[in-house]
Amino acid sequence: MSVFSFSQEEKSEKITNKGKFFVYWGWNRANYSNSDIHFTGNNYDFTLHDVTAHDRQTPFSFNDYLNPGRITIPQNNYRIGYFLKENYTISIGVDHMKYVMDAGQTVKIDGEINSGTTFDKIYNNDDIELLEGFLKLEHTDGLNYVNVEFRRFDDISHLFGLNHKNFQVNLTEGFGTGILYPRSDVTLLGQDRHDEFHLAGWGASAVVGLNLTFFKYFFIQSDLKLGYINLPDVRTTISTDDKATQSFTFFERTILFGGRFNIF
Repeated sequence: MSVFSFSQEEKSEKITNKGKFFVYWGWNRANYSNSDIHFTGNNYDFTLHDVTAHDRQTPFSFNDYLNPGRITIPQNNYRIGYFLKENYTISIGVDHMKYVMDAGQTVKIDGEINSGTTFDKIYNNDDIELLEGFLKLEHTDGLNYVNVEFRRFDDISHLFGLNHKNFQVNLTEGFGTGILYPRSDVTLLGQDRHDEFHLAGWGASAVVGLNLTFFKYFFIQSDLKLGYINLPDVRTTISTDDKATQSFTFFERTILFGGRFNIF
């Protein structure tokens, strides 16, 4: 009888979310669509078409991923949120992605360059190879998407025949929007780079995720996020007259570790 009573207690206690806070930390990988990049300055005005890029996740090591002094080096995600209702959350966080233009690719170029370099020319749908002497472009410290998300959160444990207070399977989905605050590493036509954090644009995204909660307070979560980024003001040199504009979509995958708790 005592074993039966314990089993019933384990299964029947209802887990409540409303009023709880949650935090998480984790890591991401990302893919980016091709983009047209428009460069303007005192001595040039040109567009590169269908530029490809990739992310740059740091290879795993305990020093880079678990050392408190170095954990911001890998592509990472962190967030704090609140359950407004049993099934709805609001949160603010940062998706620290990295965007690296593929070096050596050949793209089409339109426009004019008159900067006293070997690249001075009027271009009309010409081919150009993106070597470092002409252009290096990265948002590697990073492509920082600072965003607010609104999500729905549902316990779907019953779909798997589970009914236990110490383990839940949850589905979460929602949307977010925010600003892009990158530190861009751009070397253009041999000029000195800007190399400072700068408000460069905005983004919007939709997300769906699977959350596994253990002992009511701890969870592992994996998200799939599809978003759009618009960067109308990327700093390219130390001159405020020089800038680049670009927009692209991204597809992000994450693995996250966090906790839920009450404060009040």
